[in-house]
Amino acid sequence: MTQRLSSALPAVFAVVGLVALSASVLLDAAPTAQQLNGFDVHNSLVPVAEIHAGGPDRDGIPAIDQPRFVEAEAVDFLTRDDEVLGLVHQGEARAYPIKIMDWHEIVNDRIKGEPIAITYCPLCGSGVAFRAEQAGREFSFGVSGLLYNSDLLLYDRQTESLWSQIAKQAIAGPLAGTKLTALPLTHTTWGAWRRAHPQTQVLSTETGHRRNYDRAPYGGYSRHGELYFPVSARSKRYHPKERVLGVEVNGQFKAYPFAELSQTDGRISDQLGGESIEVRFDWAQPSARAFDAEGNPLPATTLFWFAWYAFYPETEVYRAN
Repeated sequence: MTQRLSSALPAVFAVVGLVALSASVLLDAAPTAQQLNGFDVHNSLVPVAEIHAGGPDRDGIPAIDQPRFVEAEAVDFLTRDDEVLGLVHQGEARAYPIKIMDWHEIVNDRIKGEPIAITYCPLCGSGVAFRAEQAGREFSFGVSGLLYNSDLLLYDRQTESLWSQIAKQAIAGPLAGTKLTALPLTHTTWGAWRRAHPQTQVLSTETGHRRNYDRAPYGGYSRHGELYFPVSARSKRYHPKERVLGVEVNGQFKAYPFAELSQTDGRISDQLGGESIEVRFDWAQPSARAFDAEGNPLPATTLFWFAWYAFYPETEVYRAN
């Protein structure tokens, strides 16, 4: 699944509560540990030494389990430039503001009775939506307080397996190796999403938790080159926080850096995994999406370059020239 470097050095960083991030001594679990944050990792598919404690204990960052939504015209807490994760599923459009996802990372939602998990990792800039079921079994997810390749490790409350958000599979516990089905998710601005989906519902700030959603808990992290946690592979080809659209087709991976997409006319026809795809880029937001040959959206992921490369160091990379 992923190439790893066993020599990754531990970082010195911790989350102080949920109010601010600050540097402190991070004590990583020993490679021989069989439990981390109370999770059984004896059968981990990744080196246990590369799973790091993010600071809070399990559920220290609380998932939203009973999401409330408001109609677009009733939204008064977003500006047109605020970022959202947009989902269209079973004919319904929903927007999940990043200013809320920064503080909760997981929304356990349902659309027409179907369980859906919306996930966001602020450290990787990655939003991924899943069908929260597998082989007829439904799951609800929580934040484990653990990271792999600086990325959120979810856990399901039914089996307490750990799941890698970006790899989209369980990496430890009873369901290790099991994959979830990802859904197309758009990382864009509120203004662009509302124009495209005027009837959208929007995740409310009435989450059941007291947070200042107008305050960014990660400050300028998305702009500077520093990483708070070690990763198994690094590349200097782009700035670590360069946004890319990561696409996987038939087991082949390709990154479409926004720096390259911005040099195009906004529509890129390509071949990946033996299939024809099209990548569409919107300069104004900016945002990118991928589609198959029939025009159906693919479950591509917008995220930071360092995170995509850490998981898929053999990735192809699109170059505008």
